[in-house]
Amino acid sequence: MSVVTYLIGSPYSSRSVILKEQSLASDSGLQNSHMDRKDATPGFEDPLSAEGMMVEKPVQRISVMDHHAFAEKYLADLGQEEADFQVCHWPIQSWHALDKRITGPEFECGGHRWRILLFPFGNSNGQPYDMVSVYLDYADNKDTPEGFHACAQFALVISNPNDPTLFSTSQAHHRFTTEEMDWGFTRFNEFRKLAVPLDKRTRPIIEDDQAVVSAFVRVLKDPTGVLWHNFINYDSKKETGYVGMKNQGATCYMNSLLQSLFFTNYFRRAVYQIPTENDIPTDSVAYALQRVFYQLQTSHQPVGTTELTKSFGWKSLDSFLQHDVQEFNRVLQEKLEIKMKGTAADGAINRLFVGKMKSFLRCVNVQYESARSEDFYDIQLNVKGMLNLEQSFWDYIQTEMLEGDNKYHAEGYGLQDAEKGVVFEKFPPVLHLQLKRFEYDLEKDMMVKINDRHEFPLSIDLKPFLIQEAQHEPWVYKLHGVLVHSGDLHGGHYFALIKPEPDSNWFKFDDDRVTPATLKEVLEDNFGGEMVPPGGMNRNPSATAPIRAMKRFTNAYMLVYVRESLMDEVLKPIGPADVPDYLSERIEDERIQMEVRRREREEQHLYLTTKIVTEDLFRTHQGFDLATFDDRIGCPTDLPTFRVLKNEPFVSFKARLANHFELPEQIVRLWVLVNRQNKTVRPDAIVPENDPSLTLEVVRDRMASRQNDLRFFMEVLDPNSLAMTHLDPVTRNDAIMIFLKYFDTSRQSLLGVSRMYVQRHMKVSDLVPTINELMRWPPATQVKMFEEIKPGMIEQLKFKATFAQSEIQDGDIICFQIELSEKDANDYEMQQLYSNPVQFYDFLQNQVRLLIKPRNEDAVGQPEMELTLNKKMTYDMLATKVAERLEQDPLMLRFTVANGPNGTPKTVLKRSANQTINEIIQTSYLQGPASLLYYEILDVSIIELETKRSLSVSWMGAHNKEDPHLYTFLLPKTATVHELADQLAKQVSLRPDGTHKIRVFVSAALGRLQRELHMFDSINSIPEGTELFAEEIWPEELALGEDAKLVHMCHFFRDVARVHSVPLRFVLLRNERFVDTAKRIQARLDVPDKEFAKFRFALIQTSQYKQPTYLEDDDVVFDHKFLPDDVIGIDHMDRSGRASRLHGLHPQDRGIQIRS
Repeated sequence: MSVVTYLIGSPYSSRSVILKEQSLASDSGLQNSHMDRKDATPGFEDPLSAEGMMVEKPVQRISVMDHHAFAEKYLADLGQEEADFQVCHWPIQSWHALDKRITGPEFECGGHRWRILLFPFGNSNGQPYDMVSVYLDYADNKDTPEGFHACAQFALVISNPNDPTLFSTSQAHHRFTTEEMDWGFTRFNEFRKLAVPLDKRTRPIIEDDQAVVSAFVRVLKDPTGVLWHNFINYDSKKETGYVGMKNQGATCYMNSLLQSLFFTNYFRRAVYQIPTENDIPTDSVAYALQRVFYQLQTSHQPVGTTELTKSFGWKSLDSFLQHDVQEFNRVLQEKLEIKMKGTAADGAINRLFVGKMKSFLRCVNVQYESARSEDFYDIQLNVKGMLNLEQSFWDYIQTEMLEGDNKYHAEGYGLQDAEKGVVFEKFPPVLHLQLKRFEYDLEKDMMVKINDRHEFPLSIDLKPFLIQEAQHEPWVYKLHGVLVHSGDLHGGHYFALIKPEPDSNWFKFDDDRVTPATLKEVLEDNFGGEMVPPGGMNRNPSATAPIRAMKRFTNAYMLVYVRESLMDEVLKPIGPADVPDYLSERIEDERIQMEVRRREREEQHLYLTTKIVTEDLFRTHQGFDLATFDDRIGCPTDLPTFRVLKNEPFVSFKARLANHFELPEQIVRLWVLVNRQNKTVRPDAIVPENDPSLTLEVVRDRMASRQNDLRFFMEVLDPNSLAMTHLDPVTRNDAIMIFLKYFDTSRQSLLGVSRMYVQRHMKVSDLVPTINELMRWPPATQVKMFEEIKPGMIEQLKFKATFAQSEIQDGDIICFQIELSEKDANDYEMQQLYSNPVQFYDFLQNQVRLLIKPRNEDAVGQPEMELTLNKKMTYDMLATKVAERLEQDPLMLRFTVANGPNGTPKTVLKRSANQTINEIIQTSYLQGPASLLYYEILDVSIIELETKRSLSVSWMGAHNKEDPHLYTFLLPKTATVHELADQLAKQVSLRPDGTHKIRVFVSAALGRLQRELHMFDSINSIPEGTELFAEEIWPEELALGEDAKLVHMCHFFRDVARVHSVPLRFVLLRNERFVDTAKRIQARLDVPDKEFAKFRFALIQTSQYKQPTYLEDDDVVFDHKFLPDDVIGIDHMDRSGRASRLHGLHPQDRGIQIRS
């Protein structure tokens, strides 16, 4: 008997899925149709099909009536506990006599009523008798509670009534709810395959028009209430009492840690005690965290963290990708500790999270021991090769024997066998355990994730790992939180499982969603290791797929344990008195403001925005049209703006407007401004006032239909004004309202003057006397007039033509000027000024606003300026304009274009005679309406610069501390490194008792080594873009002898791949114990005792692919035979910000890249 398996993919919300026949190895095929039943994800088997592509092989014939055997084979173990299992058989007597849609008898399973829903001839758009559709239907009744759900796994079967081993079946599982009360298979099987014998069988499934339709239903327990939930409209607060946190795109690891800290109530109470009344959330980590905690405590919606991330000073989400949870936690705690100094919360973090451990080195045969105590905030435990948490602790305190060639040099005793190790002196009340799931593989030269199985308990006794003196106290710890990473090295997601209260259930905090969690989800699901499908390797295999072990990529990477004896204090509930009043008041005020803005947005569709152009605004406007409306052209005119109801009558609005401007209502007329096809905005028609029911929305729709808002020109009627001179009451309809602008050649300005009424039959020249009177010029003054048709089209009017012949209409703009002699016009143009409106309009059309900033912000006497220039101006013209404002020689200026969204300086502009401003700003970053350029005032002319080389040097001083100021030098290209060092020495501070000798170097080997530049090398041989450093040579280097050795040192954090800061050189002394070497290193780096106590030191042997060897107090590093790439590494947190400059150059542990 051959077997054909019908496979489809995931459930579809549409009620029909077309199945494709495939071989077992093929992918599933899906196709949607738009019917009225819902489809499932089946495992579909038809033991009678002869159209399968599998090779025939004997298959054990199972009877539909053997319920146990059938369920064992066709209902896979989904790993959920069964609540009930029932089978319903529904005999069909006359198939062809059935209605299109029928339901079977109701039966009960798991406290729910069910029935089979059958479409004998298909529930699709296909032809009759094409397909048979079968569904499992929840039999709703009056007793069904609102919001019910039932999780059921089921198989639907059609079998031969005389031979129950002949059948066709499909299986699925589904969460049945009020919205989805039926689930099944629109294309269960083709009717012809059921109705005729196949595969040399003498009997069909539907035989003599009879069959049995069966439902095998297994209702599963849902202890969390969210099994197979689609989470549409899911309310975390309502379901769990807690809310989640919004993911900014790369902050799920931060969210999981913050939830853990939030439920550490002692910590939350301490954070609330920090005084932050006058702080700004984006500048204060403490205040931003208070706000997050308060909103997690009171909000009904997921809480945002944008303010908190900004307060860290990590400017972008990319910065968060460069940190992991442990580092984020350390930085957070340190920032809070600084803010807690001298407050009620002072010392809270140390009391809560800080433990003590002792590193020791003990001789076996003599009485000698070297030991040092140090604080720890968390413990990093190995996962690889460790079965459980207890083994990891034993591994952590495992001693190492120093013997043979590796004997320890004990002071006063010579070389001795010794044991080296650590032991804990005290564990903190809240213990953070970092499971080392990510490590750097030196052989692969890359980071890898360790997915090995590693078990951790709900409770652990840590007494065996403490020194003997501390073991008289109870040291039992209870699991409080599990932070989980799901994914691989290259991407994944973080979430947290937390038990908020000692007696509460567990909850899963997955960004903005909070759900209940089972102990299996807390423990087993996060141990890692290999996973087999539910039912194990010994279950009865079906004919669908082989079972194979799979790696778990979801596993715990951080555990939070709370000391049982202190649990009541650590998790003491937070009350209203613990929250500062100013915090709740500020957030409540913000909530009210947000509610007002939300209401405005919701009501936005009821309102219109109206803008008013007045004659006074027109008189101050320089540009096209009556005002500037488009910010792409220039800075928009600040127009009086009103938010009005769409259904407000126009006459009411006009009355309010007149009252606003303190004008009599009867002298105010409103013209609608419209967008003409030539891209100008002009008055078009007067709004009629004879209809009191005319609303503003109707005005817009009828008179300005292509606009979202309404724009009006407000005309104030004055019969005695010159504007009304040519208005004949008898021929009022023959009048045209135009606008006059005056181009003042002496002031190089173009401003509005007045509106003016003219008659269509008037000649253009008839307007000249009125203009002279309006401008108070002598009557004989000669003027020229131009029509402002559109940007780029300004045409002189002919005096003998009438306004009608000139095609002048309402709202047109006429520009006039005093006529100039040819000599005067030439004089203006020789001064790069404009002699007529056509030229000035061309300037307006091509004008560009430039924001000119000094490249050196600290430079004295170098102001920031804004210039409006013509895009057609050349580089030299630009330099001249800037030089005039600075009172400098144009040749002493150099410009740099800006780059990127932060507008930082990018490329220095080379002086070019033909380059225009338009070509220059095309490469710059547009910052708002102005293009950004930087300028420098040079010591030599820009022409002379071509023979010189500009170099920038970062000064490290004598203590390997980078000066924030970058030193830039302009030297002849023939100059040497020695000359560069001499110039630098004149600008930096050298130690009074120092060597006054400078080393110039570059950072090499991915930040681990210095490569010194020879003093007599030409600076022109230094490649462009090379980052140069310089330091004052330490005195010990100048007195090197046989008992001293000069080595390289570098900075890293926890992993040798995570190099930061700038490398340095250091002198090792013969027979010097490292405890003394460390003191000299501290002096060399000038680091305070408290900070230096956190430093660790390691010998890094990169070329031999060895793990770093951490140094102990009694080690003598001088004795090591250093290879060229061997360095001493200083392990400490990066505070330089230089790590990001090295990122991308080599693999590193950033807590893996997060794609949540």
